[in-house]
Amino acid sequence: MHPLPSRGPPMNTSELIEQLAQDHKLSRVKAKRILTSIFQAITESAARGDQVSISGFGRFKVAIRPEREGRNPTTGAPITIAASKKVVFSPSKPVREALNA
Repeated sequence: MHPLPSRGPPMNTSELIEQLAQDHKLSRVKAKRILTSIFQAITESAARGDQVSISGFGRFKVAIRPEREGRNPTTGAPITIAASKKVVFSPSKPVREALNA
């Protein structure tokens, strides 16, 4: 799968806060608190191994990457890469449709 061509720099946290503040006529401080709270809730839920479903947006779930063998890029020697967890996002149907419009 190839990434879409970029239409400029990605939106960063400050820009997201600014957008939230403008859309809801909030101060940037209040918008930042709200966004931080949302991210914290998703992080805490994922850390417990729970799934977070946001209707109309998508689902965050924890995926486990098993232990695997890799190579040291400097020496080429085989190394064992430890098992790890990662958060996977699955977009909802409306988000998929917006992406493919």
